[in-house]
Amino acid sequence: YIETLWYLLKQLYEKGLLYKGYSIQPYSPAAGTGLSTHELNQPGCYKNVKDTTVVAQFKVVRNEKSEFLFKNIDSDLHIVAWTTTPWTLPSNTALAVGKNIKYLKVKTFNQYTFKPITVILAKDRFLYYFSEKNKELNLSDYKSGDKSIPYQIVEEYSGKQFAEVKYEQLIPWQQPTDGDAFKIVCADFVTTEDGTGIVHIAPSFGADDFRTAKLNGLGSLTLVSKQGKFIEGCGDYSGKFVKNEYADNLPADAESVDVELAIMLKKENKAFKVEKYEHSYPHCWRTDKPILYYPLDSWFIKTTAFKDRMLELNKTINWKPQSTGTGRFGQWLENLVDWNLSRSRFWGTPLPIWATEDKAEMKCIGSLTELK
Repeated sequence: YIETLWYLLKQLYEKGLLYKGYSIQPYSPAAGTGLSTHELNQPGCYKNVKDTTVVAQFKVVRNEKSEFLFKNIDSDLHIVAWTTTPWTLPSNTALAVGKNIKYLKVKTFNQYTFKPITVILAKDRFLYYFSEKNKELNLSDYKSGDKSIPYQIVEEYSGKQFAEVKYEQLIPWQQPTDGDAFKIVCADFVTTEDGTGIVHIAPSFGADDFRTAKLNGLGSLTLVSKQGKFIEGCGDYSGKFVKNEYADNLPADAESVDVELAIMLKKENKAFKVEKYEHSYPHCWRTDKPILYYPLDSWFIKTTAFKDRMLELNKTINWKPQSTGTGRFGQWLENLVDWNLSRSRFWGTPLPIWATEDKAEMKCIGSLTELK
C-alpha cells in the first residue's frame, strides 16, 4: 500500500504537481495537525457558536499623512474594526479598507468610558452602530452614563484616501520584525455586508490577511503556539488558551480569553462595541474542537491546475440527487484550492521526499527498490 502511494507521489512530483509551501491553513491544536479543505467540509464540521465579538478602536497617529483627517475635530480619532476572534487582536499589524467604499467621520462618545471620540466607519454600516432617533441630540448635552448617545457626522471620505495612514498598536505586547506595520491598506475583499467596512489584519491567522501582508510588505506577529496558547511575552495572557475548548481542566463557566480581552479594551477606551454574535465556525472532525487558521509548512498537490477540467467533467456526471453535483460537490470544485497533503502525525504513509540540509538537492523516490 505504502509503495503504491510512493509511486503515485513520484509521478506527481516529476510533473511539478507536488510542492512544499508556506501558507495559512486550517489547523487543529487538539489533534496537532493541519487539515485539508475536504476534511473541513465533512458533515457536521461547521457548528453554530456564540462568540464574543469586538469593534476595536485603533487610534490614528497624527502626522503629515493623516492631518486631513483631523479637520473639524477636537478629540482623538479612531478607525473602528470588527472581529469575531478578539484573540487575534494582539497579532494585528494592519487595517484594510475598500478603496471605493464611502466612509464617514463621526463625533460621538464611547459607551463604556463616556469619553468624547471621533470614529471612522463605512457609510453603509453607519445605522447599525448609530440610532436614527439620536440624531437630534446635542453633543454638548451628553452626560456620562446617558443611554442615548449623541453623534454628529463631520465628513465623508473614499477608502483610497486612508492608504498608508498610520495608527497606534492596539495591544503592544510584541513588535513585528519582518516588515512594516500599523498602517491602513486597501484590499479587494473588504465589504460592507457586516462589521464596520474596515477589516482587522492579523497575517498569521487568516488567508486573506496573509495575502494582504505579502502584497503590502507587512510584518506578522504569531503570538499563539501550535497548542493554541499565547506564547511567552504576552503579559498576563502568556500560557492561556485562546479557546476554552483546548483546556481539559477549565470549569464550564470559565471566562474565555476573548471576554478577558474585551474587558481590557473597554477599560482602556479601545472598545467601541462588544456583543455576542452567532456564526458558523469550523471544528476538527477528529476531536470535535474548534480549529485555528495557522501558518504552516506543508506539502501540497497542485489540484488547481486541473480545476477547469474537473468542473467540465463534473457536468457530465449523472448525479443522484442532481443537487449534489451542482450543490455541495460542485461548490467545492468552484472554490478549489491546492490539496494540503501532509499531516503532522507519527502514523500514516511517510512522504518519500529526501533533501540535503541546505535544500539545494531534493529527490522523490517511488519504490522500496529506489530507497535501497
